[in-house]
Amino acid sequence: MSKKNKRQASRQVSSLSAKVIEFDPDYSIIKRDLKRIALLAGTFFAVLIVLAIFQNQLLSLFMK
Repeated sequence: MSKKNKRQASRQVSSLSAKVIEFDPDYSIIKRDLKRIALLAGTFFAVLIVLAIFQNQLLSLFMK
């Protein structure tokens, strides 16, 4: 390599090391979606429990 090419290569390396990229994602949308999913799952689970408790009474109403 000539001296000129060595200088250019060292400049490129130093300019790349000078740039610091920070990873700072925003998860607020994902948190909101997860809360909504948890609320729906809890609601459906509660409905299933209520239906299981009262299944005999509900079946007798519809079988008449």
